[in-house]
Amino acid sequence: MAILLFMLPRMNLKLLLSVFLLLFSTIDPLVTHNPVYDSEFLVPSKTRISNEIADFEYSEIIERSFTSFMNRWNIRGASVAVSNGGRLVFAHGYGYADTVTKQEVQPYHRFRIASVSKLITAVAIMRLCEEGRISMHDRVFGVDGILNDSLFAAPRDKRVYSITVAHLLGHRGGWSVRYGDHMFITPTVARLGGYEMPLSTEDYVRFALDRRLHFTPGTGSSYSNLGYAILGLVIEKVSGMDYEEYCRREILEPVGIYDFALAKNLESDRLPNEVKYYEHEDALPKLSVYGTGEMVSAAYGGNDIESLMGAGAWVATAPDLMRLLLAVDGFDYNPDIISSESVETMTDIRNGYAPLGWKSTYENGVWWRTGFFPGTTAMMKRMPGGISWVVILNSSAWNGPELTNDINTLMNRVIARVGEWPQYDLFRYSLPVPIKEYIQE
Repeated sequence: MAILLFMLPRMNLKLLLSVFLLLFSTIDPLVTHNPVYDSEFLVPSKTRISNEIADFEYSEIIERSFTSFMNRWNIRGASVAVSNGGRLVFAHGYGYADTVTKQEVQPYHRFRIASVSKLITAVAIMRLCEEGRISMHDRVFGVDGILNDSLFAAPRDKRVYSITVAHLLGHRGGWSVRYGDHMFITPTVARLGGYEMPLSTEDYVRFALDRRLHFTPGTGSSYSNLGYAILGLVIEKVSGMDYEEYCRREILEPVGIYDFALAKNLESDRLPNEVKYYEHEDALPKLSVYGTGEMVSAAYGGNDIESLMGAGAWVATAPDLMRLLLAVDGFDYNPDIISSESVETMTDIRNGYAPLGWKSTYENGVWWRTGFFPGTTAMMKRMPGGISWVVILNSSAWNGPELTNDINTLMNRVIARVGEWPQYDLFRYSLPVPIKEYIQE
């Protein structure tokens, strides 16, 4: 500054103005300005979205609604993201990421998203179809099937050979939960199948193929985690990449998502910025999926989340999950990662396929997806008026569907109470930066 003052008499006005602009352009606008004042200050920065950055005039109303909801359900931590017209207008965390350390939830915290993961898998399949590498009618098993590996040869029920990609996407592959969900009865699968624990995704598939189907593929429908786990293997076989790598390269990173990752089973293997998970008070322990004979928490070692892969293994932040939603919502606000024809195939229930990846889609333009594990609850919703929202919890209830119904009621109340959403876009606060390059302490 002293040098600048010394040079002042020798500078013309135009040059002096240029120097001052250069100096002040290096100051981070996030530090010097409140975003509610002027959207021009929302510029890219490696700063991740924090609760303070996201606050606006209706924040207290939203916080009161969430506090009441969380107290009612004994929820430890929650993360919410709201978009309007393709812009991220609100992202906030409530409660604790870790109740021991009292670390508060921030928008950059990562949560398991359970069956919301199926949306990513379905989008990946649609992308491969668009590239002409597979089709919805391709058979999955058999000599002419995608998974024509010797490991899956000679299934007990020959109807397996008629299973197509479309059948698996639409939960019409022929399996039901009549004797339990294949992916959540690990000790039984290991014992009856003669497999060593921990199991691989292929072990669960081989176990199912060694038994009869519950119905002829395409003639019925039954929610199937196994079917989406198989789709993960299909993606690997067709792409020549690991499932996670393909989804990262072709689906997530192109839309600016870098904080998605596949979950681990154990608390000791938590990922950077990942929350802790809390089951309801009366939750029963389960046998460890590692074959130790121990009775452990279902949230940590009692369920084999890693082998679920495409059926439910992703962790994500609420803002990044919103990025995904906006990339497949069919609106013109932002370009979609898949074609409009693919979006329609996934969502138009009149085409005989849908919903694919989504839990339910309606002709009025409402699409939603839920997911829950012990210790995890997630829900995302696309609405016809241009507002979409994501809510992720690090807690679960004994009745998952009832909890997600209450989340929907909560968000309807929040949206009704907010008179006007901000005009800025919180996505512009942060450059997409891989988690390994920036870890919030």
